[in-house]
Amino acid sequence: MNRFTLPRDLYYGKGSLQILKTLKGHKAIVVVGGGSMKKFGFLEKVENYLKEANFEVQLFENVEPDPSVETVMRGAEAMRAFQPDWIIAMGGGSPIDAAKAMWAFYEYPQTTFEDLITPFNFPELRQKARFLAIPSTSGTATEVTAFSVITDYAKGIKYPLADFNITPDIAVVDPDLAETMPQKLTAHTGMDALTHAIEAYVSTLHSPFTDPLALKAIAMVFDYLTDSYQGNMEAREQMHYAQCMAGMAFSNALLGITHSMAHKTGAAFSTGHIPHGCANAIYLPYVIQFNAKNASKRYAEIAKSIGLQGNNDKELVDALCNKIDEYNVKLNIPKTLKDFGISEKEFNDKVKNIAQLAVGDACTGSNPRPITPKEMEQLLICTYYGTKIDF
Repeated sequence: MNRFTLPRDLYYGKGSLQILKTLKGHKAIVVVGGGSMKKFGFLEKVENYLKEANFEVQLFENVEPDPSVETVMRGAEAMRAFQPDWIIAMGGGSPIDAAKAMWAFYEYPQTTFEDLITPFNFPELRQKARFLAIPSTSGTATEVTAFSVITDYAKGIKYPLADFNITPDIAVVDPDLAETMPQKLTAHTGMDALTHAIEAYVSTLHSPFTDPLALKAIAMVFDYLTDSYQGNMEAREQMHYAQCMAGMAFSNALLGITHSMAHKTGAAFSTGHIPHGCANAIYLPYVIQFNAKNASKRYAEIAKSIGLQGNNDKELVDALCNKIDEYNVKLNIPKTLKDFGISEKEFNDKVKNIAQLAVGDACTGSNPRPITPKEMEQLLICTYYGTKIDF
């Protein structure tokens, strides 16, 4: 038996933030990041709307990019002291992901982080609080997904937590918030959304429910991302919706090894943290070439759906990779890890261990082509030097 899960309610469109005025409850904790939501006035709006709905409001601020286990534990402790019946998470993927994990530790203080690493092993939530997510970036789609990514900096590993329990109850997809994204973030998050949709479409768990969402999201990213990157706010609004649809697809179809690689390399190198969406953009064409042995028909369907030409599946797969490469160039995303600035010596010292960890990542199981640690090592080496996939 399969399952398809989304938030019960999704509010979207400019000004949809004001739906907070209609929430029912007593106490709301608002989890936010480093200050952009305060700077642009959205945090004050949220507080005022909640107070208008007669909530007592507490803030948990300064969740860092790629939130740590320690931040999650501090947030859970704050929740246990305040006892909210609504958790409101607003901002990029980081505060929303962090708040999802905080939620579990708030309701189940005896749970350990190790318990939650096992996919679909969360305890039954909503015993104390419900969850509302408000994204300000157009990529992670964590407002509609069953996923959270938390980093253990002591180990240098990003852990994707997965459970339908952490799918938010309500998502508010207000494009006003996305207008504040800087250009580089617009590029990285947009390519993250594209990766979500492509990986969902070729996943071993894709379905008739996820395929249309994935294909529509792919088409919208290719239609609107470069204009959004250049500051066109109508395009940025459409990207905010595209990333949400991509999230609906991958939350139910799951992902593949592009994400496995991004999770395990993002925090691995001292010479430079690799932003998640940037890592996905670098790896995606190489992964498509690797997976094509098993999934060329699915990739060819994607290519045809966006109007690419080819006489056979191989030509269509190549056309899709070329189009992704073209977009990476337009968005100033490097083609290789070497171009990104990762030290060659450190890469070579760590690649074997990273490959082992990536194969064990939660996203690897639904990849269309099985992969061994040795093949993963080869694939990572290709992404470092920009060499052709021939295995």
